[in-house]
Amino acid sequence: MLQWALIAWSFLHRDEEALYGFFKSDALALILLTTLGIVAIPAFYHSYIYLSGPEENPRERGIFFMSMTMLLAAISGAYLSNHIAVTWVFVELTTLAASGLIYYHRDAAALEGTWKYIFVCSISITFVFIGILFLSIALQQAGHVELTYPALLHAAGSLHIFWLRLAFIFIFTGFTAKLGLVPMYTAGIDAKDKAPSPAGALLSSVLMNTGFVGFFRFYEIIAQTAIHDWADNVIFIAAGLSVFVAAVYMIKVENIKRMLAYSSIEHIGLVMLGVAAGGIGYYAAILHLVLHAFVKSSMFFQMGQVYRIYRSKYISDTGNYFHYNLPGAIVLLLAFICATAMPPSGLFISEFMIFRALFEGHHLFILLVVLILLTVIIWALGKNLFRLLFAPPVHFDAAKAGKVPGYESVSQFVLLGMVIYLGFNPPDFMVELIQDAVKNVGR
Repeated sequence: MLQWALIAWSFLHRDEEALYGFFKSDALALILLTTLGIVAIPAFYHSYIYLSGPEENPRERGIFFMSMTMLLAAISGAYLSNHIAVTWVFVELTTLAASGLIYYHRDAAALEGTWKYIFVCSISITFVFIGILFLSIALQQAGHVELTYPALLHAAGSLHIFWLRLAFIFIFTGFTAKLGLVPMYTAGIDAKDKAPSPAGALLSSVLMNTGFVGFFRFYEIIAQTAIHDWADNVIFIAAGLSVFVAAVYMIKVENIKRMLAYSSIEHIGLVMLGVAAGGIGYYAAILHLVLHAFVKSSMFFQMGQVYRIYRSKYISDTGNYFHYNLPGAIVLLLAFICATAMPPSGLFISEFMIFRALFEGHHLFILLVVLILLTVIIWALGKNLFRLLFAPPVHFDAAKAGKVPGYESVSQFVLLGMVIYLGFNPPDFMVELIQDAVKNVGR
């Protein structure tokens, strides 16, 4: 209720600055805040189911929900921040809050995933801080001191190119940990695997969007300078490598949650390709970001049900899911169609626009390579999910199968239905918000 109250307040005070100019509910913030609010509802619901077992510890349950509330608050603050240093603070807070979710099970695997996440994210956020220092040097040399985004946009044309290049390299590299992009993508893989499935849904959707916000608001400044094309080339390299890494690992991965984590790397790589390509790619990137959040969160919610039935997250231990959970199996089949951007998935529209942007920008080699890699990814994802759905289980005693009520899959049907509807028939206000969000980078 508090989250949706904040969203309503943000819409009512659109484009108004708050708290001495540190926060502003602009179009990008409104789009992603609404996405966060939609995903948060089933996240709390499925967390309640996940933690309602008799073996669950009330103290650990309390820490989990406290961490989730802190995470939603930190993500909201990062979305609404109007100052690059304030964005940095809230992104760091997401690391601390997420670590409480990852370590929920209190075992050796959870501990390893937590310290890896904190270690990599701490390094990355240090990179962002160094980048902000370089940016402040560029501002001082140009006679400016204010680090709010409107002030940075106004001063962009007078910033020293050398310091600006250094700032971009460090800030972009730092935010790749939250984005799930090469080179710092490793932060999220273990985290999404070790965290409870409802937490993994947040980490693979709205938290990745936080990394995009931090990057994109700085990219708007870069788009006004002479290094715009150079920055796009850097993004092309990182995005292309991300799709390649996802393709390589998804071929051999056996852990279903890790497979979904690598799928998120592929999708964020496509988003960044759209940004680097420009044109219609800017619009497509934001649309893809929103729709991916709904698809991937629905898949992680469903993986919680898969684990309750098989007590395993490995493909080799599962099979014949249609027999044990018919609604959940339909969810996974529909999610596969949506995640691989097959019609009627809304991701088909956003990916088509990204490919169009690459074609119109004469990036034909990148387009060809990405299409080949996506073919490999679709095959790898389909091979594993179809084995889960249709193949008979090898190492599984059907008498020990868990039971899952069919109504627990309703939230996933709703999310996937939104992916289809918003892709092919987006409401006018959503189109206007996305267009307004990319107005400073259009070319």
